[in-house]
This record gives sequence, C-alpha cells and structure tokens, in this order.
Amino acid sequence: MIRDTSAQDSVIATSAPARRKRFALAAASAVATLAGAALLVSHWRDSEHNVSAARLRIATVTRGTLIRDAAVNGRLVAAVSPTLYASAPATVTLKVAAGDTVKKGQVLALLASPDLTDALKREQSSYQQLEAEVARQRILSKKQKLLAQREADTAEIERLSAQRTLERYDSVAQIGVIAKIDYQKARDALRSAEIRARHAASAAVLEGEDVGLALKTRINELDRQRLALANAQRRVEELTVRAPVDGFIGTLAVQDRSVVPANTALMTLVDLSRLEVELEVPETYVADIGLGMRAQIDLGGATVSGTLSALSPEVVKNQVLARVRFDGAQPPGLRQNQRVGARLLIEEKPNVLLLPRGPFVEDEGGRFAYVVNNGMALRTPITLGATSVAAVEISAGLHPGDQVVIAGSDAMAHAARVAIHQ
Repeated sequence: MIRDTSAQDSVIATSAPARRKRFALAAASAVATLAGAALLVSHWRDSEHNVSAARLRIATVTRGTLIRDAAVNGRLVAAVSPTLYASAPATVTLKVAAGDTVKKGQVLALLASPDLTDALKREQSSYQQLEAEVARQRILSKKQKLLAQREADTAEIERLSAQRTLERYDSVAQIGVIAKIDYQKARDALRSAEIRARHAASAAVLEGEDVGLALKTRINELDRQRLALANAQRRVEELTVRAPVDGFIGTLAVQDRSVVPANTALMTLVDLSRLEVELEVPETYVADIGLGMRAQIDLGGATVSGTLSALSPEVVKNQVLARVRFDGAQPPGLRQNQRVGARLLIEEKPNVLLLPRGPFVEDEGGRFAYVVNNGMALRTPITLGATSVAAVEISAGLHPGDQVVIAGSDAMAHAARVAIHQ
C-alpha cells in the first residue's frame, strides 16, 4: 500500500491583512481582464470582420519627394557591332575563328574572285593606253601649233615684202620711171599679202584652240579611266576583309573555303569597349519616356547612371526597345548579352504625400485603403496620384501620420470596419 504525503503537510497560519491584500490584487486583475475583454468584445461587436495583426503590414503616410520611375529589364549590347559581308562572288579563306580577339586593320578573311582580278588588269591596260594617247596628243598639238604659226609667219613676211616693194614704187612713180599698171599691181600685191597674213594669224589661233580641245578631251578620257581603275582596285582590295574596329569575333556565318555569292554575311565583330544597355520597356510607359531621360542601371552590386539615347518606333509583344548610354567611363568587367536591371527616372514630384507601395494598390484598385486607429481598421476612400517602384502619391483621402495597411488587406474581405487583434 502506497501512503500519501498527508503526514508531511503542516498548516501555516496567515494574518488577516495579508489575506485582504491578496484578495485586492486578485480583484484588480479580474477587473482589468474584464475591462479588456469588454473592450475587445465591443470592438468585435462594432466590426464586420477581424484579422490578426501578424498578417498585416502597416506604414505611415509621410510628406516628401516622389521620384516616379519604371523598373525594367535589359541586357548589355555592343554599340558598335559591324557585320562584314562579301563584296563579290568569291571563295572565302578564313583567317580567324569565333571568339578570337582582333585589332583594327587585322586581316580576317581573304576572298578569291578571278572576275574582279581580270577586270582590274583590263582597267590597268586601258589606263596605260590612254596615258600613251594623251602623251602623243600633246606632241601632235605642239606640231600643229608650230605649223600654224609657221604659216602665219610666212604670210607676215610676204606682207612685209609687198609693202617694201610698194614703197619703192611710190618713190619713183612721181617721176614716171615705172608704168602705172605696175604700180597698181604692187598695191594689189600688198593688199593680198595683208589679207593672207591676217587670215594666217587667225588660223593659227583657231588651230591652237582646236588642238587644246583635242588634248583636253584625251585628258578627260584618261581621268575617267583613272576613276574606273581606282574603283577596280578598291573592289580587289575589298577582297581582303579587315577588322574595322578593335574587338572580338562574335559569330562566323560561313565555313572556310566555301563559295559565297555577293553580299553574303561573313562574320560579326563585337566592340566590347563601347557597350550600351538595351531595355525592354512595357508599352504603358512609352508615352512618359523620351530621349535624354535619366536611368540607373543595376550591374549586380554596383549602380551606375546612364542616359536614354534611342527609342524604337515600333511595339513588339507589348514592349518597346530602348537604348541607354553610360554616363562617363564604361564600368569594367562587362560582358556581351549580360542581363541587367534598370530604373527609368520619369518624373520628380516634391512635397507630396507618400505611402510605401504595397499590394493594397492592386487589391483595392487604388480607390480604398484601410486606416488603422486604436486597433480598428476603417475602409477609407483615397485617390492615388503618380506611382513609382517603391512608393505612391496620395492625392486625397489621407493625412500625414495616418497608419495605413499596405499589405494583407485581402484578408479583410472589403469590410467597412475590421478589428485587428494581436
């Protein structure tokens, strides 16, 4: 048989004041408990719904500056990424492989085109032939000018001789030494010599102009042939494909020793020293953005600033492509097609009522918010203004210092009054 512990118990006598004190404390505790319960019951009776405070996130309405922005995603792309093409039908001999680093002017591929090589030789032969013809025309022009000048000089000498003859006849004609008819013949001979001399001089001038025009025509033909030769030389030089910038080979579009037609893409060259950010902007923001807008680019641990430099004119899959150029020096360690995040700073509004952004914007459509006061959340009509990634502007319905439920309002079932319990 197991005995109890009654033999170990003893009665301790207490005084009357101690008993009264304990009774008073118990009574006060009971009164407080009843009051709290009564208040809670009153809240529950006045409310349409109740929710735990642990399910809510509450923020305070403040006054400050709202930076209206848009969070978008993008990737790094090369600002300079030329694609090299075959200038003529040719056989391609590659000198580089995909991923190779190249310098400006380095030979990347050789194109073999017999047609262009033969055309260059024909143009060179034609040019040399015209050079010889121009030289021969210069000599011929000089000879023709000399002949014309000789005829003019001969006519002038004959004119002078006829003039001297007439002068001799003039000195003796007065005394009747010569016949009058001979005197008239001498005068006619002078007049005829003068006419021949004048015509010979004019003919010499015209001959000079004629041979000058003939020479000029030959020179023009030579210049035209020089241009044709230069074009043929340029086309042959284009058969040697060189790097236009420093960079690396992105992709090869053809195989080595393959035969390609004209204007076939051969390879893509990427210049990593000049990268830009290509952003995918939702169509809803297009009306608010423009060239020159500021942007902040998140490069995974570092944030740099940039400027919107280009905007696509078309919408593809509800998005518009935009280009952002880095301000200042390009950050080191960037890679082609690297994914990045960015914020487009659309507008700055100072001295407005602000509230942290939360699901309440979507839950209530931006028309209602729950304002918390003494454990009770009241559904209050509000008007939202501009929005940003982190905050929203309150245009009407709230005041600075108001406590507002910004997350968890979906549990309140759109009730007008909701009791919040711990």
